[in-house]
Amino acid sequence: MSIIGTIIIGLIVGLVARLLHPGKDGLGLIMTSLLGIAGAMLATFGGQAIGVYQAGQPAGFVGAVIGAIIILVVVSRLKR
Repeated sequence: MSIIGTIIIGLIVGLVARLLHPGKDGLGLIMTSLLGIAGAMLATFGGQAIGVYQAGQPAGFVGAVIGAIIILVVVSRLKR
């Protein structure tokens, strides 16, 4: 997947992660988008680097959502 594709998926992933993570985080739309992009980048390049999945597999989307949720939890803990 190209960088542009990863960013577009990241925007969608950020919104999905916010829906799945309970509680009010106080992040706006831009921060949510950046969160999703970071999660997608982390999951895409990390998952492919360790050989969990190949480019273009549906597991990449699931991994990106999980990565975004992890980043969301870390950000919410740091804000406290």
